[in-house]
Amino acid sequence: MQQSEMKVLFVSVENASRSLMAEACLRHLAPQRFKAYSCGIPGQIAQQPDTWAKLAISTAGFGAQDLRCKPWTDFTRSGAPRMAIVIALDAATSREHPSWPGQPETATWTMPSLNRSTLSGQALGIAAIHNLHAIRRRIDLLISLSARAKSITDLRHDLRDLAHL
Repeated sequence: MQQSEMKVLFVSVENASRSLMAEACLRHLAPQRFKAYSCGIPGQIAQQPDTWAKLAISTAGFGAQDLRCKPWTDFTRSGAPRMAIVIALDAATSREHPSWPGQPETATWTMPSLNRSTLSGQALGIAAIHNLHAIRRRIDLLISLSARAKSITDLRHDLRDLAHL
């Protein structure tokens, strides 16, 4: 698909780990073809990015310095960038999404959260690395599949099929 920067929004509850990792990964892997963003549910946004997620992002060689936690209202207001694709990273969040401007393609790629009630210390770091690896695998495939698609609608089924990896 020939496009000059497809906009992709990754959504998770707090916008502190999964969605930020996906944003950083896509920005790093295909900056000339994609513009990546992330957000979370208003009122549930973390104060700052998760320390373990930022460490995983940095260790992978992706830029983490400009990542910040933000609500989805940043992307639904007038003048916000219009997304081509919105990817929820958990099923619960996908049921609460607002109406996105421009009616983008949507998909849910369920990824486990970094659960601080059951994990601590090094286990959180390992979980962050596992999440980043799984996210990267899907993003690598998204990049490859988008290069072969003739239009965004051609990509629709592939985008949703990536949830099953």
